[in-house]
Amino acid sequence: MSDERDERERPARVFTPDFLTELFRNPLDPGYADAAARRRESPPPAWRAGSARTVTVVVLVLLGFLLAVAYKQTMEDEPGRSQARSGLVAQIKEREGETDQLSARADQLREEVGRQRDAALGDSAAARLRDLEAGTGLGRVRGDGVVVRLADAPDDADAVTGAGAGPPRVLYSDLQGVANALWSAGAEAIAINGQRLTATSTIRSAGEAILVDFRPVTGPYEVAAIGPGSMKRRFEQSRNAALMREVAEKTGLSFGVRETDDLTLPAAPEPQLRYAEPPVSPSSSPSGDRSASPGSSGSRTSPSPSGGGR
Repeated sequence: MSDERDERERPARVFTPDFLTELFRNPLDPGYADAAARRRESPPPAWRAGSARTVTVVVLVLLGFLLAVAYKQTMEDEPGRSQARSGLVAQIKEREGETDQLSARADQLREEVGRQRDAALGDSAAARLRDLEAGTGLGRVRGDGVVVRLADAPDDADAVTGAGAGPPRVLYSDLQGVANALWSAGAEAIAINGQRLTATSTIRSAGEAILVDFRPVTGPYEVAAIGPGSMKRRFEQSRNAALMREVAEKTGLSFGVRETDDLTLPAAPEPQLRYAEPPVSPSSSPSGDRSASPGSSGSRTSPSPSGGGR
């Protein structure tokens, strides 16, 4: 009896749904349903709906007018921008043509100076001077050698597998490494796209452009070197060649090495060296004050026919 009475007195269990169950069962907030019911019971007046439509139409008309004005202004300014761009392109091409003409004229004058110099010097002195010019890069040289070709990779990286990821362009450091490896392999003269390298040459970057002795070079890049017959084998066994082959496999860069007979490398332009001079030692005046001579303020520099350091 007591057990039956306890069961009757025990309150009945009430199971409440959990939050996720309630969310999926009633996804819409009750407030939206109440607002819809109120709108059905007391719909808004017709003038309010008409005014809302009128405001919407006015806003759309104003936006369309502003877009039309902006488009018209852009089209009116386009001829001026195109003309300015065309003018700049024409000026650049004109300056490039003048630079090419001056470079050709400088080469002609250099050859004339060389002929006059050889005529003034004796045979032995002229031959020794030509050897020095060839070794320093100031003279044109011919011989058998190696050409290393580098080219940018096509822009076709696979977005799924990631193949072709990495810098797809040839960097200035790549040309630096190839040139240094060729020197180590025994190269006697090197030129990059016709720009002869000397002991003071620089290979740098300016934005996306590569500069060799402050002159831009564009791809494909050919690093030509004159040297002994074993140069190609020694270069291909170098660490830089192995690195470039690995980069070419990963990024798609073009990297190739071939031997070339009767290779001709042009002379480098004459650089402009500056020589430091020691300052003149100060002399003491009779009153004990030290007076510096005009040259004692620091080292002086004098221009000379050759160029700056790397």
